[in-house]
Amino acid sequence: MTVVPDARGTTMNTVRSVPVANLPGLTAPDATAPRTDPLSRAEPSADQPSADQPSADQSSGDQALSTGPAGLMLPRIPAATGFGTAFGAVYRGQLARSKVGRIPLLFVASFQSIGILVLLRGILDVGDNAAAGQVVAGSTVLVVAFVALNLLAQRFGALRAAGALDYYLTLPIPPAAVVLGTAASYATFAAPGTLVTAVFGSLLYGLSLSGLWLLAPVVLLSGVCLSGIGAAVGLLAPRPELATIAGQLGMSIVLFLGVIPADRLPEVGRLARDALPSTYAVDALAAAFQRDINWTTVVADLAVCAAVGVGALAIAVLALRRVGTS
Repeated sequence: MTVVPDARGTTMNTVRSVPVANLPGLTAPDATAPRTDPLSRAEPSADQPSADQPSADQSSGDQALSTGPAGLMLPRIPAATGFGTAFGAVYRGQLARSKVGRIPLLFVASFQSIGILVLLRGILDVGDNAAAGQVVAGSTVLVVAFVALNLLAQRFGALRAAGALDYYLTLPIPPAAVVLGTAASYATFAAPGTLVTAVFGSLLYGLSLSGLWLLAPVVLLSGVCLSGIGAAVGLLAPRPELATIAGQLGMSIVLFLGVIPADRLPEVGRLARDALPSTYAVDALAAAFQRDINWTTVVADLAVCAAVGVGALAIAVLALRRVGTS
């Protein structure tokens, strides 16, 4: 070690390198001798997996990881959930949320239809079974329209305005499961109201209950049809207020064109009635209160409801995807 003065007059210590061979007790390593790394590991045997080949227990935990740029381990996107599983999850979630207001929902949906039946009973001809069946069928389908058009349109409009649909769009589930699961949850609460209205109307107007089993396919297909329209209205409306107005307007149209018999409407009203898909469900249910049922007409009416429902639900799914990309 030597002491060297620097430019400011101070001293600094300089350490010279000394060959290893000149130090006592130390010798230079032989270049030809193999190096031994104290951290090196023994080669794995056939029964012992290597570090590059993890065991079965380790590989199962690493399935959610994938190698990204520069060898980084990135999370792997999970596979899409099946439609049935996703539909059940959305249905149960929306059904649990709607249970809070199910009693007011059932009361309002049934009370207004029963009130219409009582009101029209005082002005309708007693012996006109065709008109009575039309009134009872129209009031019954009105319960479905109230839930599917009015409430469901408001629900989807509120979800879109609050940005809650973005949560569903980030999940690995089909968009159709979101639309159908939400629509089915609201249609569930419409079923008891339709049964109460149909039975009460049949007893009030003296109609036969033998064909009331037809209520099940009518409620199912009319629910699919009107739920698809309500979901499409709620998803396409730019503001939730417009979705609410459109749903209430659609319910009013179903009321007037469904309850009033077709032969008592003007020509313009008949054309509008033919263009309204819910009236086909009304005609199918009204045939159940008659003695002679034309099954060809009933099946054709239900087929129209099913076709319109599939088309409306497809439009609602496309609207939901558009919300996610906008």
